[in-house]
Parts: sequence; structure tokens; C-alpha cells
Amino acid sequence: MIDDILRLLARLPVIEPIEILPPRLDELFARLQADAPAADAYAVEDEIWALWIHHDDAAASSDMDAAIAAIAAKRFEEAQAMLDDLVRAHPLWPEAWNKRATLAFLRGRNADSARDIRRTLEMEPRHFGALSGLAQICLRNGSPEAALLAFEAALRLNPHLAAARLAVDGLRRHYPQTLH
Repeated sequence: MIDDILRLLARLPVIEPIEILPPRLDELFARLQADAPAADAYAVEDEIWALWIHHDDAAASSDMDAAIAAIAAKRFEEAQAMLDDLVRAHPLWPEAWNKRATLAFLRGRNADSARDIRRTLEMEPRHFGALSGLAQICLRNGSPEAALLAFEAALRLNPHLAAARLAVDGLRRHYPQTLH
């Protein structure tokens, strides 16, 4: 699994986001990476998440909201069924895959989570949330060097991820050199 993760991380810079993603994301990512006050960056990050979570199909957006609520309430079976349905009905919606990856991670299903993260990143290579999740899987699987690479990739996209920055700082003390 780690070799697959490293290959994916190496390919990220050449993967283009799928065309159906909102064009506004390009501008938001440029703003996120600009040297701006943290409060502004957090507002931009919130807007990115809102665009990722939204779907033009109102029923799909409603189902996503319900799945997120079910995850928050730890009703994992219910959330699983909803997210499986969303992935089947909207296979080109990166956030459906990402939320299902999150659920799999919470349930301790690392391989399932990594598989869904891969699909998320194939469609939306700028998904800093998926990259952070991938880093957590690497840590859980005893691969801190791969986790460091994933956290660094997330920070290149969103330099305002405080938890990722702390993780990178800690990991760099033990693994000062990474591949880029």
C-alpha cells in the first residue's frame, strides 16, 4: 500500500482536476496559497469545503448533509449506506469518495480509506483534506516517511493547516530528508 501511496503522491502535480468541479476553486486555491492573514485563509478554506460538499443535484447535497450528520452522530452503518449510494449515483463527485474515505478511516478500515482517497485525488488532486487523511493512514500503518510526504503535499496546497504543520515539524525532526 505504501508504494502505491508514494506513486500517487509523485503523480499529483500532473493530475488535472476533473472539469466538472466549480471553476471558482482555481481562484480560491490561488488565494489560499497567497500570503494572506490566517483569518482570510480560513474563510477561503471554508468556501473550498462548501464547494466540494455541494452538488448541483439538490437531493445529492441533502444526502451528503445527512451522511455528514450520521458520521458526526457515530451512526456509521447509516452513513455507510448513504455514502455508498452517493458514490454509485455520482461517481464523479470527489467529495462523496472523500467522505466515504473518512468514514472508513474512523472505522479502522485503512485499505478501504486509502482506496477512496486515491479516487478522490484522481479527480481533485488539490484535496488537502484527503491528503491529510492519507498521512494519518500512513502514520497508523507505521510509515512516517510516507506520512511526511502526504502532509507536505497537503501544506503545498493549503499552507494554513495548523495540525499538518505541527505534524510535519515533528516528523522532520526524525526524518529530515524527503523525496520531492
